Amino acid sequence: MSDHGVIIAGAGQAGCSAAVKLRNLGYDKPITLIGAEPHPPYQRPPLSKAYLLGEMPRDRLFLRPEAFYAEQEISLRLGEEITAVSTADRRVACGSGTLPYDHLILATGASPRRLPAALGGELPGTYTIRGIADINAIAPEFQAGRRLVIAGGGYIGLEVAAVAAKLGLEVTLIEAAPRILQRVAAPETAAFFRELHQSNGVRILEDTQLARVTGTERATGVELAEGSTIAADFIVFGIGVTPDTALASAAGLAVDNGIVTDSSGRTSDPHVWAAGDCASLPFRGTRIRLESVGNAIDQAEVIAANIAGVPTVYDPKPWFWSDQYDVKLQIAGLNAGYDSTVTRAAPDGSVSVWYYRENTLIAADAMNDPRAYMIAKRLLDAGKSAPPDLVGDPGSDLKTLLKT
Repeated sequence: MSDHGVIIAGAGQAGCSAAVKLRNLGYDKPITLIGAEPHPPYQRPPLSKAYLLGEMPRDRLFLRPEAFYAEQEISLRLGEEITAVSTADRRVACGSGTLPYDHLILATGASPRRLPAALGGELPGTYTIRGIADINAIAPEFQAGRRLVIAGGGYIGLEVAAVAAKLGLEVTLIEAAPRILQRVAAPETAAFFRELHQSNGVRILEDTQLARVTGTERATGVELAEGSTIAADFIVFGIGVTPDTALASAAGLAVDNGIVTDSSGRTSDPHVWAAGDCASLPFRGTRIRLESVGNAIDQAEVIAANIAGVPTVYDPKPWFWSDQYDVKLQIAGLNAGYDSTVTRAAPDGSVSVWYYRENTLIAADAMNDPRAYMIAKRLLDAGKSAPPDLVGDPGSDLKTLLKT
């Protein structure tokens, strides 16, 4: 093998984690981390919460001080993009020319969706939430008394709604599905958050289709499919993301709702790997994408281990979280395919929703209940279940489940 080393396309959580892990494992060849943004790798979850609220300065977002990369001999190339990959001769093209590699890690992430430009989706006054630049652009809009329309009732939309309501804006959230959190949570969890937002003054319109954004020079509101309009000073799209697979597709790599990888993170080319939001990985007999910090870190570190000569298989242990108002939601596992749920409520207002498939625990949502989350996560990690009748009994001690 040559001494060309590793090139990482994408300087986010996954890209940074791979580079750091390689050095920690003693990998001594060149590592080049290339990112399109002008910022060193940073954490994204606080963007729609503490950073948007002005409670976290930009420098605290950074995963490592910029000097760290030089100390670790990681070449950090910011404000630059890889434009093409040639797997035949193992080279990438970027703004400054071409670079050879022994291994290429694609950590290109995902891009937020908008309404098409023909429907007003590109008008000034419309925003998405993904990077620092997005938050810097939208932050001045968050002034008390202004009107915000949010398209999309997933976690990003709900987090933005919470920030806006906290700052005194008039918020309307529109969800095309029959209810908020339709794809990702049970009706019980959705009902908890619907009530939470409505009690904080957010207007929620479910089963409501958005036809277009109104306005010519700037967004002035939205028109609904049934013909009515809602005035707005600005609009946020929280209607999901699309994995950034263009580079992989153009290079001839297999793509299926993400860059297809095996259980080690390797793509259809033996010298190319993929991690994070852009990667489609095997899980319980199917393929999934896991849009989470935990997955980005874990998958990237598995790839680093394999490149460093330590054969490793990635066994995903999904977990997620969301902060809204004074509620911390913690999610353990994946609820896809659940056929029943059990809700456990405590006198202090904490609630957890436990998901079962064929009477076996597969996931849990815990609202202000870190104890339930911890126990559910440990059970799932150990491949254990929990009797639904015991979980549903608020007088039972969940810790006994860990001893069986």
